[in-house]
Amino acid sequence: MPRLKPGTLLPTPEEDAAITAAALSDPDARPLTDEEWAAVKPRVRLGRPPAVAKKVSTTIRFDADLLAALKASGPGWQTRVNDAVRALFMKQPAA
Repeated sequence: MPRLKPGTLLPTPEEDAAITAAALSDPDARPLTDEEWAAVKPRVRLGRPPAVAKKVSTTIRFDADLLAALKASGPGWQTRVNDAVRALFMKQPAA
C-alpha cells in the first residue's frame, strides 16, 4: 500500500462497514460486476513506448560551443546526435 500523506484519517472497521452497508442499500449505487470492471480497464499501455533498441548511457565530451548549439536546436537533440553518428558510421566500410 502506498504511503499516506501525514494527517490522513482512515475509517475504523465499524465505520467502513457502515459506509459499505449504506452504499449497498442504495439502489443507484450497485457494485460493478467482474465483466463490467473488465470493460472499463484501459486497453492502451500508458507511459513511454517500449524502446526498439536498447540505449546505453555514456559520457562524451563536446566543445562548449558545439554543445550549446546542439541544445539550442531544441528538444530531441540527443536523438539527432545519435542519428548523425549512426549515419556517419554506417556509410563507412568496415575496417
